[in-house]
Amino acid sequence: MLGKIIKTIDIPNAEPVSGMDAAFLYGETPTSPMHVGSVAIIDGAIKFKNFRQTIVERIHLIPKLRKRLINVPLGIDYPYWVDDPNFDVDLHLNYVALPGNGGWKELRAMASQIFSEVLDRSKPLWEFTFVEGLNNLTTVPKGSVAVISKIHHVAIDGMAGASILSLLFDLTPEPRPIKPPPPFNPAPLPNELSLMVKSGLSFAKNPLKFPKLLAEAAAATVKTGIVTRVKKMDLPTTPFSAPPSPLNGIISLHRKWNMTILSLDRVKALKNIMETTLNDMILAICAGALRRYLNEKGKLPPKPLVAMVPISTRKASDPNSMDGNQLSAMLVQLATNIDDPIERIERIHDNTIKGKTYQGALGAKTLSNMAEAVPFGIANQAARLYSRYHIAERHNPVFNLTITNVPGPQFPLYLNGHKLIYVGGTAPIIDGMGLIITIFSYNGQIMISPTSCIKTMPDLDDFTRYIREEANHLEELILARQKGAPAKPKEEEKPAEQPASNGELKSDPVPSEQPETPLTETDKFFQFASQYLQDNASKIKPGNGLFQFELKTSGGPVLYGMDINTSPGVITKGIVDSPDATLSLKEEHFLRIANGKLGLTTAFMQGRLSIKGDQGKAMKLAKILGYMMKAKA
Repeated sequence: MLGKIIKTIDIPNAEPVSGMDAAFLYGETPTSPMHVGSVAIIDGAIKFKNFRQTIVERIHLIPKLRKRLINVPLGIDYPYWVDDPNFDVDLHLNYVALPGNGGWKELRAMASQIFSEVLDRSKPLWEFTFVEGLNNLTTVPKGSVAVISKIHHVAIDGMAGASILSLLFDLTPEPRPIKPPPPFNPAPLPNELSLMVKSGLSFAKNPLKFPKLLAEAAAATVKTGIVTRVKKMDLPTTPFSAPPSPLNGIISLHRKWNMTILSLDRVKALKNIMETTLNDMILAICAGALRRYLNEKGKLPPKPLVAMVPISTRKASDPNSMDGNQLSAMLVQLATNIDDPIERIERIHDNTIKGKTYQGALGAKTLSNMAEAVPFGIANQAARLYSRYHIAERHNPVFNLTITNVPGPQFPLYLNGHKLIYVGGTAPIIDGMGLIITIFSYNGQIMISPTSCIKTMPDLDDFTRYIREEANHLEELILARQKGAPAKPKEEEKPAEQPASNGELKSDPVPSEQPETPLTETDKFFQFASQYLQDNASKIKPGNGLFQFELKTSGGPVLYGMDINTSPGVITKGIVDSPDATLSLKEEHFLRIANGKLGLTTAFMQGRLSIKGDQGKAMKLAKILGYMMKAKA
């Protein structure tokens, strides 16, 4: 009988907020909005009604955009996500025009104001502002538009945020076809009794959660100690070891946001010369700008500043997951106490290696999972007391700032047929950590976007300029140091050798012509694709291109060729001579795409699928593959 009662009042469609996600809820205060966001600048005028229609047609692709949070009575458990029965897309869309001359200054001011405002928790936690009248932005055509977005950090992390690009943008100027969504029929909001029962069931299913987490942490600590001894390495930077700085006081609500743009190829060339990583070079650029900024104020700490660098724990097998925040972090000393820029880069490189080794030993999820053991009500009150009594001023900073780097697609994206030119990001700052620098790479560019507040960094525009000037200064020093001898890329970064060619496919037959060989799932898909090209020869025009598929497996690469320069197209197994484009990805990701579990667009945008060669023809191929997936489904 009791089981039937519980089943009746349980909420099967309610999704609990994780402890990590809840941290962004109880960390929110009147001066610390906990949303992430972006400023996307788009080439040419777009009508607002067309933009709105795109959102309406695609919003079902990200279910959390139609969900809201409900709280458990007395705060005894984390909140739950439920469908919002009052959802109205127009409550989340704003339409404005840029004031004045419509230049960078006005756009920065508008973005700063929007990022200062807290999202309303009584409805789904997101908002898009459509901005027209960009008439005086250098390198941007007159009359272009911008989209300023905000989504609460409880819903997404950086990697998931990059996936949201697939909601708005397409791979070609021609919008991709979207299957009409099913009707949205949300259930009524649950009552307090059902929420209490739901929470009780959650605790009953996992009563040993806290002891288990403590055991995992202890085991990881022992493992870390062994690793540091075997490798003869010092322990990495620990929390609260960062020096006090002007960046680490009590913040104000008024946000300051800006963006500077660097060339991805030029920064990559520098990291190859220095034999570091791209992330190391970006950290070094930011470190140089920070040293200059604080030194000019006479407030540069004698000890190096410490950056918290988020690390995604999102599984490679599930890259398109939108399940909240899946991240951990490492602390990196930025060597701001070192005057010589070259020596600073080398020290940062050593520090990141140390941090990654420690992170691998500890297990990226061990510390982040500890949040699951903290009761929501206690954590919520603790966060508010921390802010109310300015406790951040009474101890050394946990770290000085956050620098988060999210890779994006290296090819153009389009909104309603108009090209995305730039996209800069923002993320939360809190008391004790008044600066966050978000980095996003897209289409051969690196957008570096610092966010602070008017109290911590009223002259944020100067700091942003220092980032650009430091990048140029480093380039001069590194190229001079190179003395004309090109650095050899690291082994894993060597470009794949392309076979000498006559423009024809090899003659290896498709799997269907070798019935004696067992077919893999990949073989079966290409067998289906071969038949699809035969059946649709009249619909697929010739001249679309010659392509090499390079699927990475534990046993080595699996190669397929697709020639759709002819009609019908031809698929063969093996190497393609002089392909127009080579598509490389892990076989497991390819199979997820083939089975409809990973969107093709999402795979491109997340960098799971890389393209070398003719981008235009690759986009034609993507369109044809899209039709294949639809037919296969």
